[in-house]
Parts: sequence; C-alpha cells; structure tokens
Amino acid sequence: MNPGYKLSGRYEIIRSLGEGGMANVYLAHDLILDRDVSVKLLRLDLRDDEKTKKRFQREALAATQLSNDHIVGVYDVGEEQGLQYMVMEYVEGTDLEAYIKNNFPIPYQQVIDIMSQILEAVEDAHQHNIIHRDLKPQNVLIDSDLQAKITDFGIAAVAENSMTQTNTIMGSVHYLSPEQARGGITTSKSDIYSLGIILYEMLTGKVPFEGETAVSIALKHYQEATPSVRDFDPRIPQALENVVLKATSKAPSDRYVSADAMRNDLATALSSSRAGENKFMPKVNDHGETKVMSPLDINQTVDEQKQASEPTNKTSKSKKKNRKKRWLWLIPIVLIIGIIVWLILIPGRQVVPDVTGMTENQAESALEKKNLSVGTVTKKNSDTIKKNLVISSTPKAELKVKAKTKVNLVISSGVKKVKIENYIGQSYATTAANLRKKGITVKKTTTHSSDFASGKVMSQSIKSGAKVTASKTTITLKVSSGEKKITLPDFTGKKLADVQSYADQNDLKVSSTEQTSKTATAGDVISQTPASGATLTSGDTISVVIAKEETKTATEVVSIPFDNSNNKTENVIQVYLQDSNNEITNESQKFTITSTQSVTLNFTLDNGDTGAYKIVQDGVVIASKNNITGS
Repeated sequence: MNPGYKLSGRYEIIRSLGEGGMANVYLAHDLILDRDVSVKLLRLDLRDDEKTKKRFQREALAATQLSNDHIVGVYDVGEEQGLQYMVMEYVEGTDLEAYIKNNFPIPYQQVIDIMSQILEAVEDAHQHNIIHRDLKPQNVLIDSDLQAKITDFGIAAVAENSMTQTNTIMGSVHYLSPEQARGGITTSKSDIYSLGIILYEMLTGKVPFEGETAVSIALKHYQEATPSVRDFDPRIPQALENVVLKATSKAPSDRYVSADAMRNDLATALSSSRAGENKFMPKVNDHGETKVMSPLDINQTVDEQKQASEPTNKTSKSKKKNRKKRWLWLIPIVLIIGIIVWLILIPGRQVVPDVTGMTENQAESALEKKNLSVGTVTKKNSDTIKKNLVISSTPKAELKVKAKTKVNLVISSGVKKVKIENYIGQSYATTAANLRKKGITVKKTTTHSSDFASGKVMSQSIKSGAKVTASKTTITLKVSSGEKKITLPDFTGKKLADVQSYADQNDLKVSSTEQTSKTATAGDVISQTPASGATLTSGDTISVVIAKEETKTATEVVSIPFDNSNNKTENVIQVYLQDSNNEITNESQKFTITSTQSVTLNFTLDNGDTGAYKIVQDGVVIASKNNITGS
C-alpha cells in the first residue's frame, strides 16, 4: 500500500512499519480525529485464506475487549476491497527485543519496572478470559518514557476454548511453555511461563534454550530445567532468580497462580528482607502429565520388575539369604523409630498453603484441607492485589506448622485513592517529594515567569480535587525558573525591524527616535539605551536612535502665462507637489490669475528623496518637472 492512499477515505497511509506472516503494518494519519495511528492490513495473498481471516478476526475481537494502559488499543476494525484491517494506537518507540539488544545490561530495577507493566496487562487479559499464547519481546512495545504496551493477540484464545490442535504448536518456540510444546491444553499459566522466559532474557540478554531446529528447542522447554541466571550474572539476587525459576517451572501447578502473584513477588525481589533466600525448587517432577497405560503395558512392566528382582543364580540367592539373616534383628528397631517419627511429625505438622490471590472463603477452604484455620483478618490497601483477595498470610506459605494452627490473613481493600490538591504557588521540591511518597510519578517542565518566584509550581496537569490511583498516575507540574534574564546585544548598525524582532522574541518593548547623521546609513541604529551587555527582564523597554539623512531643500520658479482665449477673464491654476511632505496625487495649491504670473515652489527632501511638480491651468497640464534634487 503506497503512501498517500486513503483507507476507507479516512486513514491516510504515511509509511510502512513492518511486514509479518499474516499482515502488514503501516503508519497512517486519521484525517477525522487528526492523530497518527497504526493500521494492520491483512496481506493480499491471504485474503481468501479462511484460517488466516479467522485468526485476524480473533485478534480484533480479543483486543477490542481490553482497555489497559499497557495494551495497544484498537480504535477501529474494517474491510476494504476484501482486505480486513485494524486501526490501532500508534506507539512511537521500539520493541522490547530491540530495547534489550541496544541497552543490555539493563539495571535490575528497570527490568522489574518493565516486567511489572507487562504483568499488569497480562493479568487484565486473563481477567477477561483471554490468553495471549504468543508473549515474546517482539510483541511488547516500549515508548520513549519506558512505558510497555503488549500487542499482537493474533493467536489469543478465550480460556474455555484453549485446547490446541493435537501435534500443533502455536506461539514462538523460544518462549513456548512445555504444555504448548507437546500440543496440550493452554492455560493462563502458559502465558506465565512465557513471561518467565522474557524475564530471563532481560536479565541475561539471551534466551535460555537454543537449537538447530524449532523441534529441538521445543523439546528443551519440555525436558530441560531453566538455566540459572545467577550462573550468567552472580550479582543477580537469589530472590530475583527465584521469580524466573517459579514462572518457568515445567509443571503448571508449580508456577504462579496468576500474573498478579508474579508481579507481587517481583516487586520485592530486590528487597534486603529477601537476602539469603533459598533457591526455588519445584514440587512436581512429572510435568503435570496424566499417564494412561493399557493392561498389556501394566503386565509387561510387572514382568520386567519381577525379572529384575530375581537372582540370576543360586550363589546370589544364598548371599542374599545370609545378608537378610544378618540384618533381620534390626527390623523391629527401624519399625519402632519409624512409627515414633510418624506420630510426632506427620500428623502434627502441616505445610501452610499459598493462599495469595484467593478470596477469604477460598483461603479458609484451602486451610481447612490442611487441618488449619483462619485467624485474624486485617484489611490493607494494595496496588497489585485486587480488592477482597489475600495479600499475604502469617505464618507464610510453605512453612510447616502444628495442626489446627490459626493462619492470619491480610486482605486487600483495593487500590488506595489519593486526592490531588492545589499545588499552584507551592514549592516544587516539597510537592514532588510528597507526591512521590504517595506513589505518584511526577514530571517537571520549566518556564520563565514574572508572576511566580523560581521553584514555584505554576500549573498542574491534574485538577485539584481529583482522586487517582497512585501507582497508575503521572502528574506534570509546570515550574517557574524565575524572570527571564536577558543580556542585551549591540544593535548599532542594525535596522529597526531587527530590534523589534529581538524584542518580540524576548517579551521586550521598543521605542525609537530619528536623528540626522552624516556618517550612518539612513535607517540604521545609531545608539541604544540601555547599552549592550545590560541585563533586562521581560517587559523592559529598549530605546534606539535611528539615523536619517540631512534634510535638503529645493526651489523652482515657474512662470504661468495667462490664457485669454475665448474671451477668458481669469484662469484657475492647480499646483501638485512631490517631496518628503507632499504627494503628487494631492493638490498643493489652487488660485486664479488674470494675467501672466510666476509662482515659487519650495521642496523639502529627506533621506535622498527627489521632488516633482505639475501645474494645471483650467484642467490642462501646462508645466511639470521630475527628479528635482536639493542642496
């Protein structure tokens, strides 16, 4: 599609942004709303491919259900000449893959900040029963403010329809979950696995598994443990590596219960309170598979086990019998010790389940199954855990406690709303510090002002009285840098127009007078007040003296003959002059004569002007002269 083409008469194509296997993406301008947009247009050679069209439609359906600051918004969906298209938010920046390549190594806190934004968007999608299924750095856009936005829901699926086709792999192989690699059921935890791989790449600059073919890489996702990021960079805290390991556990049940849970864990990964944390070890080793064996398989397995256990000869049988007699007396002691351990440890100790992200009722049920109960329930604001869900528990998850122990819960009361006050006239430093303490992002712009002292807030982007979510809010404060100090240049030899232009740019005023000069060119500045180098502020006045040439004069004496034809008794005479004070188009004198008479014409000539005259007698020009110069 060529630049200048108007899609549906509204979206004017500017240039290509990229080409994909399914669609091409263009930068365009919305002529109605006067804004730049990106247009995703189904490729011409695929317009009759029903599978591709359905995938394209599914992407549009999935994206239009979502409205999140970290998901690329879809504005419009349409079709032209059989080609389907989507009009989306245009994000000026780069994708995460290029950002990693160009900025690696990335500071750990910046990694966490970017990942937290991605996790927030994924959680929103999951709340709408939408699984992305193709999360990778190429599908995450990063703008100039390091704001992340997820795009390309082309193979996203609604959760209840998330079974992949047998032996079919969907998604990018380097970020593929083990269950996707074997063509199994795709769930929200498949996205969490992909997020773990993205986090791995942000910390190491590379993906964990490489291979010569897509199949070999997929097998590694299924069979091999995720390499340690601390082996690559020993400075990475164990708590941060644990986020990678838990997210990329082979068994979905070992991964985070939600993207929010991963985000919550990631938020404290650099905290000193988690220094010395043990390395995360998954609880499940069978990848969550359900194995189905036929009777023939079972009988064959039993036979193999019997054969393996039978001695190969009489000698080995004899040795085994003697060994058995020798240790037989230890059996009662071992049994007694085992029973004591079982009585002391097993019935009386329970592992506290992880109830983070559950409702209070769900947490209570989970605890009861472990022979535990709910203790004190307290409420606390949370930016990451939704209202009425568990933030944390005491004792913590995974700890062993006595049966019937009461577990205290902290329940989210939702995001704390912060009221925006009127900050105009207040100190920017104090205001910004207070806002940042509340979790609000503060941006600053500066400008000169004669009304506000330096460092005082002049305006704010959010009105006073508004209630906002601190973690999702950015406020811009315009701050005074004081009155603009202007060092006056030397205008000598400049034109008045130059002085006026400088004054307009610097909010100054100009006054001027003229003075005759024999040395300066007419129209040039002779002198100025204040002198060059003086310091002015907005509103001050510059006074300049402009050179003009010395005034010259000229005199012409013209004899006007009397016209007595047709028995005239008088003639009407009109005189027209051109000089510095008169225009030739205007009548200068008018009188009558009754006989021949002379008239004296005086001319004032400034700045090289020349003079001229014209004398009209009874409507007829009888005398004229041009180019009269003075002396």
